[in-house]
Amino acid sequence: MNKADLSKQPAQVSAMFDQVSTHYDRTNTVMSVGNDQLWRVATTRAVDPHPGDRILDLAAGTGTSSASLAKSGATVIAADFSPGMIEVGRKKFGRVRNLQFVEADATNLPFADDEFDATTISFGLRNVVEPKKAIAEMFRVTKPGGRIVICEFSTPPHPVMKGLYDFYLKRVTPVLVKFSSSNPDAYDYLNDSIKAWPVQADLASWMRGAGWTEVKYKNLTGGIVALHRGTKPRI
Repeated sequence: MNKADLSKQPAQVSAMFDQVSTHYDRTNTVMSVGNDQLWRVATTRAVDPHPGDRILDLAAGTGTSSASLAKSGATVIAADFSPGMIEVGRKKFGRVRNLQFVEADATNLPFADDEFDATTISFGLRNVVEPKKAIAEMFRVTKPGGRIVICEFSTPPHPVMKGLYDFYLKRVTPVLVKFSSSNPDAYDYLNDSIKAWPVQADLASWMRGAGWTEVKYKNLTGGIVALHRGTKPRI
């Protein structure tokens, strides 16, 4: 079984996600105790899709979040660098006419400048070997006046909540993934990547550094997850 490490070599991470793709959505629901659905709703509302919009859902995995966005009537491009994830996504959502799956590298997107009304990434930025470059690429392909939404695991600001969350990751998560994942060892990487991820204010700083303005973030579930938003300035 393939298990990535914090060097986040693209081929290694892609292979790991290929191996967990078949049970990926089920495992996420089990591990989050169903909160993944609430986080998806919050992300969709933050993106605020409308009919006629063109939206890039980056690191889309099996396309569950992409399908949620597509319900608005917007055209959604679900991009991921894992062929296994894309294959599962096409089987699940291939009949959604305004949803298209594309294999893509977040640090070198195969799209034109100023192409999308909104770009979003959920629980995928911390898996990118160069996350700042991915944020810059998202800026490049977003239209002036367009928006970015990043939903990612984060750091609970309250010490009690953080302590409980650390215990959950260390003690409870390994037990849950044994019963729900096709590659339990790969989820050791999940814990490592969450602990190594920057706090909310640091990610906001990265976004501003890439050129995004009106950058704000909102904690979800006590800061276990944070929703970051920003706008690309109009020319």
